[in-house]
Amino acid sequence: MNEFGKHWEKVQERIQAACRRANRDPREIGVVAVTKYSDVEDTARLLDLGLTHVGENKVQDAVPKWKVLGDRGTWHFIGHMQRNKVKEIIGRFQYLHSLDRLSLAQEIDRRVRQKEAEPLSCFLQVNVSGEESKFGISPKELEEFAKEVANYSTIEVAGLMTMAPIVENPEEVRPIFRELKRLQKQLQRLDQPRLRVPHLSMGMSQDFDIAIEEGATWVRLGSVLVGGGKRGR
Repeated sequence: MNEFGKHWEKVQERIQAACRRANRDPREIGVVAVTKYSDVEDTARLLDLGLTHVGENKVQDAVPKWKVLGDRGTWHFIGHMQRNKVKEIIGRFQYLHSLDRLSLAQEIDRRVRQKEAEPLSCFLQVNVSGEESKFGISPKELEEFAKEVANYSTIEVAGLMTMAPIVENPEEVRPIFRELKRLQKQLQRLDQPRLRVPHLSMGMSQDFDIAIEEGATWVRLGSVLVGGGKRGR
């Protein structure tokens, strides 16, 4: 087994352990392999292991990889999305994890219609921690924003996404993940067909165990899969 294979085996063990603690089924957890620091060859090695969901956060790095490997996986754009880059991901990426403003939703709508593409599955990014350095709408804005986004038939609201602060003790971020779960339930109580928000994209290499315990259905894992000191979402 190669190095990536060993890392993936350990990640699966941790996912299973977190699910046992939370009385959850490991099959509920999707893993996005964050390949922003990986070249085409290493990304292919991850796909070879059966990690079929690939996460990228820079369009200029992602598109060349997609052109080589696009038919081998499901592609997630997980970084901050600039409006002028939307045209590059429509028809290539199935998921966007960072929808955080109405102007971006409008541009997605325009580009999907222009390309006659399938609707884009989007996570609404919420800045639960309130950190100025992070993107995302505030929890107070979420309900109104979600209702606006739901008006676009070209956007499928897949769920909510957040990023927790980087801390030494991962337990400190548990309230962040718990709050995103509460916000998910709040939207679901609206009982609107286009706001089922079934998924929570939360948890990265340093805290995904706790995110799973608090309800994550997608975790975004980089360094814990590929090794090295660089942090991946």
